[in-house]
Amino acid sequence: MTDIGFYHLITSPLERALPRLLEKVLEGRKRAVVLCATQERLDFLNSTLWTLGKGSFIPHGTSQEGFAEDHPIWLTLQDENPNGAQFLIQLEGAESPSLATYERCLDLFDGADELAVKAARTRWKRYKNEGHNITYWMQTASGGWEKGKK
Repeated sequence: MTDIGFYHLITSPLERALPRLLEKVLEGRKRAVVLCATQERLDFLNSTLWTLGKGSFIPHGTSQEGFAEDHPIWLTLQDENPNGAQFLIQLEGAESPSLATYERCLDLFDGADELAVKAARTRWKRYKNEGHNITYWMQTASGGWEKGKK
């Protein structure tokens, strides 16, 4: 079963929190697929990730650039893993039916959006019933993450 971490965004928006999580993936010499819910979000992250990493950018690609196998981070709207990723990052309620094929999944949701929180709770229950290992992470005031109880 897949280890799934629910990441409750409270103090900073997705575009600030995601790069920090992706840097951790890269530091561990792993690859990630970032599953976006909308084309607008994918396009925004595609441009944002060039400027918000520690080294000024986070290496990534999309179907526009192609050559998925060359990109450690792959942004997509599809249920695909063209770069051989071990991590799946689900954004804004996007879900992959191939969840069990990843080592780890990070499910990021906006704590200020009541519908997003409710949908995350529904996913949590379903994933737990499917036998996945679930953890809950709450964003701290400094933008870091603290493991919580759920």
